[in-house]
Formats: sequence, structure tokens, C-alpha cells
Amino acid sequence: MNTYEKLSRDRVSGFLRARGREIVNENGEPIILSGWGLGNWLLPEGYMWKAGPRADRPRRLEEVLRELAGSEYAAGFWPKFRENYVRREDIQRMAELGYNSVRVPIGWRVLMEEEPGVRFSEEGFRLIDRLLDWCEEAGIYAFLDLHGAPGGQTGANIDDCVDDFPRLFTDKDSWDKAIALWGELAERYKDRWIVGGYDILNEPLRPDDGRRPCQYLLPKLREFYREAAGEIRRHDKRHMLSIEGSSWSTDPAVFCEDYDDNMVIHFHRYAVLPDISAYREFLELSKRWDKPLWLGESGENTPEWFAALYPLGAKLGVGYNVWPWKKMDCENSPYSVKKPEGWEKFTAYTSGGERPSYEEAVKMFDRYLENIRIENCEERPAVSASVRREPGCSLRAADFDEGGCRGIDTSDALSGFRKGSGMKIVEPEIMQEKRFGFDCRWDAFKLSLRPGEYAEYTLYNAVKGSTVEVVFAEGASGTVEVFQDGRSLGTAGPGSRPLELDAAPETVVRLAGADGESLLERLIYK
Repeated sequence: MNTYEKLSRDRVSGFLRARGREIVNENGEPIILSGWGLGNWLLPEGYMWKAGPRADRPRRLEEVLRELAGSEYAAGFWPKFRENYVRREDIQRMAELGYNSVRVPIGWRVLMEEEPGVRFSEEGFRLIDRLLDWCEEAGIYAFLDLHGAPGGQTGANIDDCVDDFPRLFTDKDSWDKAIALWGELAERYKDRWIVGGYDILNEPLRPDDGRRPCQYLLPKLREFYREAAGEIRRHDKRHMLSIEGSSWSTDPAVFCEDYDDNMVIHFHRYAVLPDISAYREFLELSKRWDKPLWLGESGENTPEWFAALYPLGAKLGVGYNVWPWKKMDCENSPYSVKKPEGWEKFTAYTSGGERPSYEEAVKMFDRYLENIRIENCEERPAVSASVRREPGCSLRAADFDEGGCRGIDTSDALSGFRKGSGMKIVEPEIMQEKRFGFDCRWDAFKLSLRPGEYAEYTLYNAVKGSTVEVVFAEGASGTVEVFQDGRSLGTAGPGSRPLELDAAPETVVRLAGADGESLLERLIYK
């Protein structure tokens, strides 16, 4: 069974469950999750608005909007925002692009009142009910993600906490509200098979980073998972649970016990080199606990980084969910929201600058409400093409398939990349400056091939007329022979024309050293 079949929306059928290290559908067929996160919808994040620190989380955005446009306008703004930001058209478009799942980040104040006791908001549940109807129509699993729990589980802007401390684990009222919320979600959705699973807490317990420490609360996180899982199972015996580690969901320390028979180990990856080192620690954990893996959030990088990391994960049997589906003025989400005229005044105000007039604010916010509709956004086709490694993307020559090479000494390694005396990864003499928080020298790596050496690349959804172009480094010489699934397509050298591929849903292109040393930069797949 190939990877393409497991990624297909044809596998969206009935309740999901964990079976050993795989996720399977109701028919027992393995499925690899692929999709996007609906960031900013039910938990707005200031950076997706190009906002400054005064508006870095929902409660602060709400306050700034009230200051700028008045209480009456602000009260009407948020229902319109939630109606427009995610619509049936967004889910249909995900299905058209071939994704089989979506992650739904939820801020607790959308579903509960911030008042004493437990009081639910039916309007919030109506939004989720409607989304699930769209997902069922489109054939896309929806994972419900408590992105912002009562009191905050992270201790940062992303959980909408009050004071950058995860009070979920210290305040009884917050704890009780969160447990009650999971009980309510489980009771309401226990019979909705289109719900792929319950992501109990997003990125709990940020790293200790100079603010008030919170990692000492790790035992409380384990206790919360046990109690939340028990409350869910009182209502719902069928849905899969998703469990995340601490420190931006990168630390596996929480996985020292088995929280449920039907669970997936959920981890995140940002600002890492996009190679096997990004997966190795959690692959070992998956094997030790005999549980499936889900790269449940990742992204905010270049399309070529996407083309390296996510297809590698899929080949390893690890599903992915990329962040986010749309945001303002971007090149690395499938849809970019256009900045309204005068938006720089909003950005300046949220960073301590002058206040725009009420009239200016209302005008720009009204325009923003229109711009967030998918038909008014700018599509970035290369982003999805890169995530799925389909026509319309490029990938670095150094990002060959794991194990898909010959002529390399695997005993030596640089940051997870293999390097040897024959075929090798060539580093630049001058490293580029950091970007996205990590050393991006990966961007400039090149691949050296000589006769007797080869590298392979899995590509998806080749159609009639699809081509692959081999791009050589500036000043390079030598030639490579290009194969598709063992059939020679011809040779390529510096400046060669693209070679046409046979149509195939999943195919392997091999570059084999033919003459001299070939220094390769990337493949362009159209």
C-alpha cells in the first residue's frame, strides 16, 4: 500500500481509532492525516492581524477594538468575524486540494461564559455544529483542539491567558471548568464520526524562559490528562484522544504513562531542520508505546521547507497539520488576507502609537471583515503544492527520500543530514542570517553526485504534461541521468530543459550521477 492511498480523502470513513502505530478508519484501513489548522477563527492571534503587543491575544484584541471603534461596534464585530473567517467555501477548498482533515483551535470563552460556575454558550457550539456539517459534506475529519483552556494552559499569548501564567493548573475554578467543557464536548459529539478526535490541550506549559517558571507543573499536566480522559470516556467511548507534551509540544516527558487505549501522540515542529532529526525522538517514543504519531501543528516557514518536512513525515507514516490556513499579508499560508487601507494605523496603535479616529477605525474593520472571506483573499498555490509535493513546487536537491540514496557514508552526520566522502551535502562558505528562529543554512545546502551515486525523490499527482527540471549550482558542470520509477527520461546538465514525466499519483524520480561531479541545487516540479 503506497503513501498516496493512505493520504487520500477516500479514507475518510467512520470513526478513527489507534491500532498499534497506525491510525485506521472504521473499515480498518490505515489513514495518514493531512490538513490545515483554522488558526485565528475561534481564538484570534494578534500576529495574524499584524498587530503589536497591545493586541497579541483575544482578550487584548477585543479591548483594543472596543477602544478604537466603540462598544456597540465591537459587540457586533465578533459575530461577523466568526461568520466570515471560516465558511463552507473554506472547507470545500481544502477538500478540492486533497486534504483529509482539519484542526479546529478553540478558545474556551467561545463555548463558556467567563463567569462563576459552569455556563455554556450555545452560539459557540452552533459554530462548531455548522463546521462539522461542512466537514461531513466535504469528507474531511475535524479535530477539536482546546487551544485556550480556562485560566490558560500554556502561559503565553497563544492561550489567551491573563498574565502569562498557566492558571489552569493552579486555579480550581479553571480546572473544573476545563474538565466540564471536555465532558460537554464529548456528550455533544459522541455520535459525530466526522470528529476525528479530541486534542485535549494545545502546547501546555511553555518553557521556563525568564518569566514566572511553570515547568514544575508537569505532574499537574499528567493529572489533568488523566482526569480529562476519564471525563471524556464517561460520555464517549469511541473518539480518539490527542495528547501533547509540554514546551510548545516538543518535550516528550509527559509520555511516561498510557493515558488511553485509543490515543495519538501529538507533537509540533517549528524552526527545525526539515530532515529525519525532526522526527527521530518521537518515532522512538511511538515504537516504545506502540502508539501512532501526529505532527499536529507545524508551519510558518518557506514552501521549500514544507516540501522537505511533510512528505518525509508521510513516508514515515506520520500525519501532519499545517498552521494556519489563512492570515494577513503572507506568502506561506494557502490564503493571504489583504490589508485594509489604513491598516498601518491599527498596527501603530497596538505598538504604542497614535490612535486613529473612530471613523477611520470603523472603516478599516469593516473592510477587514470583507477581506477575510476566502473569495477576497489572495491564493498562494505554491504553498499547498509544496506541502503535498505536487506540481507547482520546488524542492532542494539535498532533501532526497530517507534511505533513497547510494554512495553516501551514513556514519557521519551534520545536524541530521548525512555527509560522507562520496555523495555529500555541500555547505555554503558563508552562512545566511537566521530566519524563522533557526540557522537556515539548510536553504543553501547543495547535493554533490558522481557516477555510481544517486538520490531519489517521491513526487505526487503527476499528470499528463508534468515535468521535472534539475537545477544545477551556478558554475557547476557534470550531468545526471533522470529516471522515473526505473525508466530513463534522459540526461540533464546545467541549463537543460525540463523532462516530461508519466502521469502517476505517486512516483519516484531518481537522479543518478552520469558524468563528472554534478553539484545540484533543486528540482522544479511542474
